[in-house]
Amino acid sequence: MQSAEQHEALLRVQGLTRVFTSRRGLSTRHLVAVDRANVTIPADRHEILTIAGESGSGKTTLARMILGLVEPSSGRLLFKDRDVSHIRNRKSRMWFRRQVQPVFQDPFATFNPLRKIESYLYETVGNYHVAPRKQADEPIDRALNAVGLSLREVKDRYPSEMSGGQLQRVSIARALITDPSLLVADEPVSMLDASLRMSVVNLFRDLKARQSVIYITHDLATAFYASDRVAIMLRGWIVELGPVQKVLGEPKHPYTQLLKSSVLEPDPRQKTSERVSLVAAEEGEFLRVGCRFADRCPHVMDICHTVEPPDVPVAGRLVKCHLYNGSLPDAKAEEVKEPSKEPALATTTAPTPV
Repeated sequence: MQSAEQHEALLRVQGLTRVFTSRRGLSTRHLVAVDRANVTIPADRHEILTIAGESGSGKTTLARMILGLVEPSSGRLLFKDRDVSHIRNRKSRMWFRRQVQPVFQDPFATFNPLRKIESYLYETVGNYHVAPRKQADEPIDRALNAVGLSLREVKDRYPSEMSGGQLQRVSIARALITDPSLLVADEPVSMLDASLRMSVVNLFRDLKARQSVIYITHDLATAFYASDRVAIMLRGWIVELGPVQKVLGEPKHPYTQLLKSSVLEPDPRQKTSERVSLVAAEEGEFLRVGCRFADRCPHVMDICHTVEPPDVPVAGRLVKCHLYNGSLPDAKAEEVKEPSKEPALATTTAPTPV
C-alpha cells in the first residue's frame, strides 16, 4: 500500500542513475553522469524547481531522463503514481508526453527554417487532440495567448521572420497545447540576448499558475529570481536541495557558496587568491573516491578523500557534505561562511515582454 506522501507527488525521482560507457582501446570506462538523484514535485501545488550547476554537472542528463528521452540505468521515475522509468507501449508513451512537455535550449534549432511556424502547432494538435484540423485554431490561439502572442501574428511566417525571444515563446506555446502538468525547460534562455532573457523567465513565473516547471540552468541569478526550490548538481550528485531563499541566500555546501560568489559583484577588498575558479568537470572527477569536490573545496578534510559524504538535513535543506554529518565538532561546520551579498537579480523588475 502506498503512503499518503507518495500520492501527493506529481513527480517522484527515486535514486535515478545514468551510466554511460566509453571505450578507449581495450579499456572500458563507466561514467556515472547522474548518481542516485532524488527529487519530488508536489501534486497539491505548482512550483518552479531549478536544477543548477556548472557545465558537465549532469543536470541536462537528469532532465532528459525525466522527459523519457534517456533511459535510466537504475532507479525509478514515478509520475502521477505511474512508473514511467521504462515506457514500452505507445499508449503509455503518448499519455506521458502529453503530460510532460519539453522546452529546449535553442529556439532556432527547434524549427526548420524552410517550414512555416504554424505547421508545427497544427502538427502538435493533430498528434494529441482528436479534433478536425479546422477546429485546431482554438487550442493553438489559446496557447499562443498564454505566452503573449496570437495565431494571427505567427501565421504564414518562417522562423527567420521572428526574433529569438518570439521563437522561444512559440516553443513554449507548442508545449502548452497539450495542457501538460509539467514543463521541463532545459537552459531555455541561454541562447537569447540578455535583453530578452528576463521576459522568458517572467513568462515561466506566470505559467506557474497552471503547471509546475523544472528549470535547468547554470545561471544562479535567474534561478534565484524565478524559483521556489533549487537543486544544486555537482558531477552527478545533488549536493544541496531546498527553498531557493535558503540555498542561494544562505548556502551551506562549499560548492554552492563558490557558485554564488561567481555571480556577485567584484569586491575590491577581496584578494584574488581567495577566489576559487569554477571549471567544467573532467571525466576522471566523476570516478573519484570520496567527495567529488574535494580537490577544490576550501574546507577539505582527510575523510573527504576516502568516504562519500551523506545527505544531511541542515537548516531547512539537504546538504551532501561531511561538514554536517555529526561526527565532527560543531565549530567545524560553523567555519563555513557563505557570501554576505544576494545574487544580482534578487531585486530585478520585470521588463516589457518581447
